[in-house]
Amino acid sequence: MNYIEVAIVTTTEASEAISYILENEGASGVAIEDPNDYILMNRDEKGWDYVEPELIESLGNDVKVKGYFPETNYSDELLNRIKFRVDSLIEYGLDKGKGEIITKTVKEDDWANAWKKYFKPFKAGDKVVIKPTWEKYEAQDNDIVIEIDPGMAFGTGNHETTLMCIKLLEKYVKSGYKVYDVGCGSGILGITAAKLGAEDVLCVDLDEVACKVADENVKVNREEKKIEVKNCNLLDAATENVDLIVANIIADIIISFTPQALSFLKPGGIFISSGIISDRRDDVINELNKHRFSILEISQMGEWCAIAAKRG
Repeated sequence: MNYIEVAIVTTTEASEAISYILENEGASGVAIEDPNDYILMNRDEKGWDYVEPELIESLGNDVKVKGYFPETNYSDELLNRIKFRVDSLIEYGLDKGKGEIITKTVKEDDWANAWKKYFKPFKAGDKVVIKPTWEKYEAQDNDIVIEIDPGMAFGTGNHETTLMCIKLLEKYVKSGYKVYDVGCGSGILGITAAKLGAEDVLCVDLDEVACKVADENVKVNREEKKIEVKNCNLLDAATENVDLIVANIIADIIISFTPQALSFLKPGGIFISSGIISDRRDDVINELNKHRFSILEISQMGEWCAIAAKRG
């Protein structure tokens, strides 16, 4: 099958929002190519040798968000709709940058597999190590190794928003916890929670492809007894209150989702939110305060932040 690659030249600030737009418009997979991610992580002493220098050089200076649409589902109307939504980001205070849109036809194998040579094992937290399923890694003492094949979900764990979530999960997940992972992508955060001791994890995503990939990664990590993956919007499939909710999405959705998160957390439960561009941090904090969450800590990496809050 052939796919149409829709690449949007933008900024780090707008990349997550554009990723959401492409997913919402039916992309089978979305990839964010942000040189700032790799440059920042390669300065981190713990970010040992997980990306090749040639990849950083090949990305240039522009941030590109790429969505892949089956050729049979692609149309000029779809492209115009994407362009309109990207142009409208200015209404939400986001800088779209150049906003240039480039399209090309690619074969499935070309976009689904070629990038794998750049994805190496790396330490994502104090204990958590992310290992591609096709790479070898000799675990060290206290390592918690999570095997991931992002497939078409493109969730490798090396984005700042995911790294901050992993570090916060390491700190706040307790043995026996029940956890919701909202916008699970490749399932990396839900699997992390399970490996850290959570006994019951529900991973949800609006993207069917992401759910399929997450389910496969759950099996690879042998966590089927603890983790269930469901295709739904936010917590529409939730049935009980839990100890912790993690949501790595975008600021606007976190803001609109906060009341639902509150209703599904136990008293004293933890809400970890990420995917928040720094300029929108105060907006999210204000919404959390409005619903009587107590801010426990705010993490910052590059232009992104993550917030850990406690239900009052």
